[in-house]
Amino acid sequence: MTDYFKSIRPFNDNEVARALSQIKDNPLIRAMMAYAFPDETPEERERRLLACQKVSDFQEDIMYQVVTKAIEKSISEFTCDGFDGLDPRKAYVFVSNHRDIVLDTSLLNVALYDNHLSMTASAMGDNLLRKKYLKILAMLNRNIIIYRSLPPREALEHSKLVSEYIYHCIKEEHRNVWIAQREGRTKNGDDRTQQGVLKMLTLNAPEDISPLQYLKTLNLVPMSISYEFDPTDVLKLPALIAQHNGVEYVKSKKEDFENIIQGLLGQKGRVHISVGQPLYDQIDTIEATHQHLNKQLQALAECLDKAIHQQYKLFPANYIAYDLLNDTSIYKEYYNEKDFRRFERRMNNRSNSEDLSQKKFLEMYANPVKNKFDGNQ
Repeated sequence: MTDYFKSIRPFNDNEVARALSQIKDNPLIRAMMAYAFPDETPEERERRLLACQKVSDFQEDIMYQVVTKAIEKSISEFTCDGFDGLDPRKAYVFVSNHRDIVLDTSLLNVALYDNHLSMTASAMGDNLLRKKYLKILAMLNRNIIIYRSLPPREALEHSKLVSEYIYHCIKEEHRNVWIAQREGRTKNGDDRTQQGVLKMLTLNAPEDISPLQYLKTLNLVPMSISYEFDPTDVLKLPALIAQHNGVEYVKSKKEDFENIIQGLLGQKGRVHISVGQPLYDQIDTIEATHQHLNKQLQALAECLDKAIHQQYKLFPANYIAYDLLNDTSIYKEYYNEKDFRRFERRMNNRSNSEDLSQKKFLEMYANPVKNKFDGNQ
């Protein structure tokens, strides 16, 4: 049998040993191991790494330790809710807002593991995996590789393959899947689901079942991840300012790597993950209300947005940003003078005094408040 999913799938267990031997001497991998296991010698760390026989070994014995160390060092409080409402006998597609390249899914995996649920296979763009060692690391960490910038016909074939693989994960492997609600991270805090993501999920629907009934079989769950302070906020500003000015923004070669490192090590304050319930009833209602698939997917995107916005945990920084941006004090009961000074300091350190820079910084933190309370405008 040919390896049908080979171009996009993570490693199989029998490929793990060879993959680890290829990256064990890489400086990033060594630094990651030293970060997670500071009391061990380099030889002990290497033995620990090479002892992983399966993908689950690598996820649980290495990555779980790396991420719990990042929580300990860079997060003041990590909380989550909704996981006790999920059935461990089922697998779910978590449709999530997206803030941080690596940490969003890594923190979700910690929450899943701690709640005795299977860790995810997570969609990741190939633009982040240009270097061979990063691709190997992603495939060890059960990433599904999404190829960007393909010609239209190839892009459609690729999307069909991804759709099939996600179904395979849910139904054959009983493996949870994480997918961002849109391509790339949300830089301005305004979390919106792209219809194209939902359309891609329907591409594997057989002819005898409607696209929306097929989506029900994937057990779609809305997920929100909220960072009190986005460790990459300052790195997102140049792209936001360029977009505002109608100028094409060109990433530097090191930009994604810098985002990954800053996301992992930068101070985040409190972080919260909230997962909802599968959208079975909502999907039935949408299908009964709208005849055309595009209208159905649009309504489902709006349904996901509403859930993600409502589940989003707001922190003092969000309320302060909203009040500063709108020159109001309607949310002043949600923060104190100390919170205000702390946020003001962060804003002044990260954005220059130019009005546009500060406005974009404030929008990043204020938009979740607007979305939660002002409705989906």
